Amino acid sequence: MVTSEQVAQLAGVSRATVSRVLNGSASVSEETKKRIYAAVATLGYGTTAFARVSSAERSRLIALAFFGSDDGLSLSHISETQYYFYLELLRFIEREIAKESFDLLLLSKPYNTVEGVDDPETNYILALQKRRVEGVITLALHTDDPRIQGLCRSTIPAVFVDCNFQGQHTTYVKSDYLDGSRQATEYLLSLGHRRIACFIGSTNEVSGTERLLGYQQTMARAGLIVDPQLVQQPGWNARDAYGAAMKLLSERRDFTAIVAGSDMMALGILRALRKHNIRVPEDMSLVGFDDIDQSEESDPPLTTLRQNKQAIGQGAVQRLMQLIEGGEPPEPLNMPTELIVRSSTGPAPND
Repeated sequence: MVTSEQVAQLAGVSRATVSRVLNGSASVSEETKKRIYAAVATLGYGTTAFARVSSAERSRLIALAFFGSDDGLSLSHISETQYYFYLELLRFIEREIAKESFDLLLLSKPYNTVEGVDDPETNYILALQKRRVEGVITLALHTDDPRIQGLCRSTIPAVFVDCNFQGQHTTYVKSDYLDGSRQATEYLLSLGHRRIACFIGSTNEVSGTERLLGYQQTMARAGLIVDPQLVQQPGWNARDAYGAAMKLLSERRDFTAIVAGSDMMALGILRALRKHNIRVPEDMSLVGFDDIDQSEESDPPLTTLRQNKQAIGQGAVQRLMQLIEGGEPPEPLNMPTELIVRSSTGPAPND
């Protein structure tokens, strides 16, 4: 169990000063308060400091942190198409959490200032400790999200979905995006396509970087030079992909296939192709990524890379339970993807 003496040592103050701060004394400088609360967040001393309950009583609460944004809000961004895949994934996570007899917690104000401390990383961890959260699952956070850094330096168990961070109390779960992109590109090459465009939402996260790298490596192995103009990074939303496709198609049409970074992007691209009277798959083949529900219902049904949402959800929860029980940090999970061939792809048209 973490003691006030350990907090005092890490913060470089006396135990009496720690006690005064945690009891709300105003006679301590803001800088000293900040150091003490940062030490509390790092060491996990917050349960007894903030919650007046028996230390033997478990909260059985798992916090969710998803849809990275500057304000830390989640549900406010739920309608953005870039997050549709994660909405489907959340169904499986919720079921697995319920099987473990835990409840889910969503913080509406994760960065609320605590006693004048204005550091988002520290405030987030303090908010979790105040509620005696036993573990955290994150989804779709940006790599610079303060919640990630806070969790990495705290003692709260955490599993990151689509963020490759590891530590003494953390691990991650993701799909093998590089191999999925390789499968998509190789399949188009097998159909005779040589001029293949690639639409990626962003390369600031591993999911985008691996998708792009898989496409580039596969093209290179086939002896093909990637045209930089055919690599588009419009953002993950369907609307952004639609706008980028409209612009590219107004400038050139000398490519015959497109690999999209997500199904929602592919649906936006499909709309742009229709606007330009380009037939799919007769004139242009299109491959998505994710295998969300709409991919099978689109016109034409979308060839895509299936992410195993159930296995990802189960893997994330199982690893979090291992961390909560105090075992060794489990190995990360890198789930394989599966190419699902539908009607949006066909042989390359004759020149």
